[in-house]
Amino acid sequence: MDQVAAPNLTDEQLRELLGLIRGADSVELKLTVPDEDRRSTVVALGLDPLDAQLRQVFFFDTPDLDLNAAGVVARVRRTQGRADDSVVKLRPVAPDDLPSEVRGAEAFGVEVDAMPGGFVCSGSFKGETKKVREAIAGERPLRKLFSKEQRAFYAAHAPEGIDLDALVAMGPVHVLKLKRFLADLGRKLAVELWLYPDGSRILELSTKCEPGEAFQVAAETRACLSDRGINLFGEQETKTRTALDYFATQIKSA
Repeated sequence: MDQVAAPNLTDEQLRELLGLIRGADSVELKLTVPDEDRRSTVVALGLDPLDAQLRQVFFFDTPDLDLNAAGVVARVRRTQGRADDSVVKLRPVAPDDLPSEVRGAEAFGVEVDAMPGGFVCSGSFKGETKKVREAIAGERPLRKLFSKEQRAFYAAHAPEGIDLDALVAMGPVHVLKLKRFLADLGRKLAVELWLYPDGSRILELSTKCEPGEAFQVAAETRACLSDRGINLFGEQETKTRTALDYFATQIKSA
């Protein structure tokens, strides 16, 4: 979660990061915790698993992960007690290079994700959706899960000839999510535990902030987590890529 202030950034990387942050709508600081530190992290943050909200996440791609290779993510999410939602995401993006009609769309946002060892800027069309179970079961076209704006954004960036309805549903991944206000940090921390079908897990801590406060929030968050004894230096894992690799392997071996 200390990436925006990481001492190992080159001058070129730092200039790139500063430019991305200036053009973004938000910054999300992320840290994945090694599985051997999961229990101690839960205790250190005073988390109660019964406060967690249950989610199901489905990704859509080809068995060869052609969308992922092109930087495109198509995803839907079912959330306990809330409306289902969908997203079509492109990463990396340069905010200043986005068409004005896309950049100005109400449902579109640009966010910089920063974590130890790397950062990426993404542009996303988000929205509510419905009848996810029917679409996953093949009773409804997959394209119906996405809005006209999302479908247009997909068509502009997906590899040629790969239609939304031709994609394969990859999921679900079950996710437990809760938010905890940390008084010593003065802000909320989001905690997500991703549970993959093979029994593997990813525990991610994150907090969002305005672009202009990213450096300050990163420093404060690092200090807060360090003071609580949370490991800041474990190998970082990406939730989406882990899910895609798992399901693509299962599809090919079926």
